[in-house]
Amino acid sequence: MPRENLYFIALLPHEAISDEITAFRQDLAQNYNSSRALRNMPHITLKAPFKLDGREHGTLLKWFEGIRPNTGVFNVELEDFGSFDNKNNPVIYVKPLMTPQLEALQLSVINAFENNYPEIGIHYVERKFHPHMTIAYRDLTPEQYERAMDVYQHKKYNATFRADRFFLLKHDGEQWNVIKEHLLS
Repeated sequence: MPRENLYFIALLPHEAISDEITAFRQDLAQNYNSSRALRNMPHITLKAPFKLDGREHGTLLKWFEGIRPNTGVFNVELEDFGSFDNKNNPVIYVKPLMTPQLEALQLSVINAFENNYPEIGIHYVERKFHPHMTIAYRDLTPEQYERAMDVYQHKKYNATFRADRFFLLKHDGEQWNVIKEHLLS
């Protein structure tokens, strides 16, 4: 039976902002016992993880190169923190401000994916795009979530990065790796 590969598509901040996001993740790991977010690089998901037969890898790379988003280079502004207060799996994140360019980029990726891979469903959450950069999830207990949000709801953070490309990532069984970048022009 052919092996399936796991992929996703994301915006990645430059190194300085990535380091700042990682520092928040480390704080949440040390002080609120939530370290799962440290396993992933800081990112804004444009297309949630999906599986494809390993034989489709080359076809996926060609498809990714051919995406034609109707946005050029733009700035992503990050401002403060937010959360998804899920009963069993709360999430804390850095908030990117929704802009027409960010929304258009995500919609372009989702529409192109759906047109090329109609057999892979698009989850309703992807259709209601809510950009975020996760800093705590999965192993964040509801009790630790409450403690952390007492601090993070008042914490201030502002940063901006230039979105001049987006990325296709593949999971190697242990971590996500960038396998292709797509320049925005």
